[in-house]
Amino acid sequence: MKQYRFLKNKCYTVITTLCLILTSETIMAQQALDKIVAVVNDDVITQNELDTRIADFVVQLKLDKSASEQMKALSKQVLERMISSQIQMQMAKQMGITIDDISLNRVIENIAQSNNLSLIQLKDTLSKDGIEFGRFREQTRQDLIIKQLQKRMVSNKISISDQEIQRFIDNKLTKNNKTEKYQIQHILITTPESAAPEAVNKAKIKANKLFTKIKAGADFKTLAIQQSDGRNALKGGDLGWRSSNELPEAFVEAIRGLSKGETAAPIKSASGFHILKLIDKSSNSLMVTQTLARHILIRTNKQTSDDDARKSLNELRQRIKQGEDFSKLANQFSQDPGSKIKGGDLGWAEPGTYVAEFEEVMDSLKKNAISEPFRSQFGWHILQVQDRRKQDKAQANLKSQAQQAIHKRKYDEELRLWSRRIRDEAYVEYIGTAPEK
Repeated sequence: MKQYRFLKNKCYTVITTLCLILTSETIMAQQALDKIVAVVNDDVITQNELDTRIADFVVQLKLDKSASEQMKALSKQVLERMISSQIQMQMAKQMGITIDDISLNRVIENIAQSNNLSLIQLKDTLSKDGIEFGRFREQTRQDLIIKQLQKRMVSNKISISDQEIQRFIDNKLTKNNKTEKYQIQHILITTPESAAPEAVNKAKIKANKLFTKIKAGADFKTLAIQQSDGRNALKGGDLGWRSSNELPEAFVEAIRGLSKGETAAPIKSASGFHILKLIDKSSNSLMVTQTLARHILIRTNKQTSDDDARKSLNELRQRIKQGEDFSKLANQFSQDPGSKIKGGDLGWAEPGTYVAEFEEVMDSLKKNAISEPFRSQFGWHILQVQDRRKQDKAQANLKSQAQQAIHKRKYDEELRLWSRRIRDEAYVEYIGTAPEK
């Protein structure tokens, strides 16, 4: 309350001073528009700041400004996002998190390049949409600072056990190495941490009403903008493409049986109630042919000419064909230190692993056949294909994939909980009518 009284007194002082200085009725009328709409800890959000951000989102979302209900919902969502951002920026400042101009310039250049634009063209495009480049630049800086904060406060604190990784791998293998990818839209109706049964029931009723509207033909994107408490609300709830391993198991179970365009009934989690719409899905498998091969390498130098190397390999090839052991000869004569100690074994490899000359010969050989001597940039080789198999490239490096997918799944949920917690702990006062929940 002491903080609140201080802020009120501060606001009253500012208003009184302005009234004394600004005697022009025109200037006073303009100044009145820049009223405070929310107090966030020791900072404020003004009407002009809110209107500017709303205008940016109207351009991004291509909304009709004449649709009053839609604009009212957008105003609520943008204000809540600004409050959340301001709370996080305050935390970042306390922790000394900054983004220097050089790093910011590099990111903006990457944004331009990813849209096939030069920096000048990016500025022109923003200008045509009514977005000042300076404002875009500072908003980008703020977004980067907030990402750094979230990484430090949430991402870096996520731990993943070896048991979780092994369960992930086992689960993937039992599904025959196939992973589905889903493009989904999402509406979240949050429930407070340690919510009373009445609050949970109220959120459930709201979620069910929204689901009924969607089933009756209401636009999911519009409802997400108007009603969702999720981080992607202003994108119409679009979560983009996510693999099944990156989504909570409850989400996967809810959408697995849906056809494209269908919406699942609300499901509950620690964050609240979720409504999911399946936009599209695809298999994440990419079958490639892997080859198991071994070779013997003879390098050329001042003492060993191309003819010498080819002659030596021809002799070794004949000895192998007459029954001598390939691995023993490789161990004795090969000049490839990596494979020599393994009898020339190169292990399983997929297309693109070796240089073109080597791969061309390998692909032309039948199983167990031994090549004629051939040259690559490394020297002269003879090569034997021992086996071939079909492998899902998308499932290679399962341990690394497991780590990333589990982290992504945990991060999304932890970020929701952390964002809600710091919002609940912050002092927020709406000046005027508070947005309806």
